[in-house]
Amino acid sequence: MTIINIETSTDVCSAALTVNAEPVLSFVDAETHNHAKQLPLFVDKILEELRMRNWHLDAVALSKGPGSYTGLRIGTALAKGVCYGMSVPLLAIDTLQLLAKEALPLTQADILCPMIDARRMEVYCCLFSRDLSPLSPVEAKVIDADSFADLLSTHTICFLGDGADKCKTVLRHSNASFLENVFPDAQNMGSLSELVWKSGRKEDIAYFSPYYLKEYQAVRSKNKVLYDHNNNNI
Repeated sequence: MTIINIETSTDVCSAALTVNAEPVLSFVDAETHNHAKQLPLFVDKILEELRMRNWHLDAVALSKGPGSYTGLRIGTALAKGVCYGMSVPLLAIDTLQLLAKEALPLTQADILCPMIDARRMEVYCCLFSRDLSPLSPVEAKVIDADSFADLLSTHTICFLGDGADKCKTVLRHSNASFLENVFPDAQNMGSLSELVWKSGRKEDIAYFSPYYLKEYQAVRSKNKVLYDHNNNNI
C-alpha cells in the first residue's frame, strides 16, 4: 500500500508518504498559521517522488480532527484535490487515536488521554486503552480539578498533546502523568491508514467534511471597529 498521509489539525503541519505502513518520505513544519503555504510544497515533493520511482498511489489519508478549524479545512481541501487528480480514494484517520498511538512507546500508563487545545481550559479529548480502543466518546471538555477523578482513583492515565500542557496545574492526582512535545505527525499515520483501507472505510470525496466537533465561532478583533453598510458602528 502506497499512501499519502496529511496532518493539519494543530499548529504543526505534516505530510508523509508511507509504503506498507512505513514512512518513506516525510515533511513537518511547526510554524503557526503556515499550513496553506507549506502543505502544498510538501505534497508536491511527495508526488514528485512517486513519479521518480514510478510508484502507483493507492490512497490519500487525512487526519480528520478534531482540531484547528482552519488547519483541518486546509488539509481537507488539498487531500480532496489530490484524490480527484490522481483518481484515488480518501481515507479519514481519527486524530486523537493517532496521538494515542504515538504515546504508546513513551508511557506505561493504563489509559491514554490525548488532548487537543480548544481555548481557555477546554480541550478535545478521548480516553484510549493500550490497544487503542476508545474508552469514551470524543468530547469537548472543560478541565477542572475533578476531571477524571473517578478513573484516576483506580487507573494511571497519561495525558498528552497540546491541550494537556495547560491541564498540569489542575490535574494533580498521583496517577496522572503528562507527556510533552507529542503532536499528531503524518509519518506515524501509516498503520492506521492501512487499517482504515483494509476495513473498506473510504470517504465520499465530494461530501466529506472534517470532524470539527464544535461549530466554528468567529472572534471579533479587539483592535478593529466594525461598520455596517450605512457606516454605523456595529
